[in-house]
Amino acid sequence: MAGLLVLMGSGETSPTMVEIHRAAMRTLRAGARAVLLDTPYAFQENRADISARACRYFARSVGVDVEVAAGIVGADWVFSGPGSPTYALDQWVDSGVAGDLRARVRARQGVTVLASAAACTAGLATVPVYEIYKVGAKPHWREGIGLLEPLGLQAVLIPHFDNAEGGTHDTRYCYLGERRLSRMERELPAGTAILGIDEHTAVVIDLVSEAVQVAGRGGLTVRRSGSAAVLPAGTRTDLAELRRLAEGGAGTPAPPPAASEGYAQAAAVTLEETIRTCEERFKAAATKPDLVVAAQTVLELEAEMVKWAADTEEDVGGVDQARELMRLLIARLGELASTADLRAAGLRSLVKSLLALRAELREAGRYDVADALRTAMHAGGVVVEDTPDGPRWTPAP
Repeated sequence: MAGLLVLMGSGETSPTMVEIHRAAMRTLRAGARAVLLDTPYAFQENRADISARACRYFARSVGVDVEVAAGIVGADWVFSGPGSPTYALDQWVDSGVAGDLRARVRARQGVTVLASAAACTAGLATVPVYEIYKVGAKPHWREGIGLLEPLGLQAVLIPHFDNAEGGTHDTRYCYLGERRLSRMERELPAGTAILGIDEHTAVVIDLVSEAVQVAGRGGLTVRRSGSAAVLPAGTRTDLAELRRLAEGGAGTPAPPPAASEGYAQAAAVTLEETIRTCEERFKAAATKPDLVVAAQTVLELEAEMVKWAADTEEDVGGVDQARELMRLLIARLGELASTADLRAAGLRSLVKSLLALRAELREAGRYDVADALRTAMHAGGVVVEDTPDGPRWTPAP
């Protein structure tokens, strides 16, 4: 049976991690039982919605049917992701899940995927990020569930290591920033290293061969006593090398594999990057003006929103931010159309693109945005009428 431990910094149910999930699933037998542990977010009122989105993601993008459960006994593949690390700790310790997770790693069997909050619990200590960053508690550690110790690693694990949501303030290191992490680092037991996993990045540990791969968009940082070694995405090494780095030794990772090997596939563009690109492209089209390109840009943004709809973490650049931008761009389209030379801009091509966008929005149940688009088109000189044969448009009188 396959034995894998996959640790993700973020993006666990986004397009950036699809190929990593697929590669991990291919190591299992046909009909393997897949379990989603919802514990980290089980206290949230939208618990069922988060689970439903995650299950759709794994079914549609990864090709595996996942059951939501509170326990993992008998599971071939186990996944847990966003939420509160300390809430997950308390529940897992009380229910025995913490011991079951350790047993999987010790036995070197099954695929265990921990991301974001769940990944934060994997070391000998855990960052209580909710309490420190959101409540204002003094920086401190909580005991972890110790998944790394059977691998010979005396370390804590910090996801979201390269987070930059703070803008003007430091939110690296899972929202701790350098000031708080430096203070907390001194409180760790002697000889303890910090393993930092960047966002949209995974560290894949083969528990049988002890091979280690870093995949995704960022890297793995091994930090100890103020010094750090960074293993970028594409790096292949092994647990022996990771132990040396964690103990403060120097080492040279093996060269990156070819693009077709293992987990080193190129990662997808994040939604945050797509939002920026679409915004810049729309601005350029509006300056010309080229209303057809502007409308196509809105269509592309909507298509990306659909792809990212299953993302359960919704950090910077999330679907809500994309939806806000789309509404803004739709309103701007209406303003442009009302002042542009529609004939020169290609009225028919423009309207065709906008009607296609409106149809997609209605299919997805986004009637509020579809209505906003119809209003914007009317402001721009196009009247849309829904008929039994489909939408019909005419120039506004």
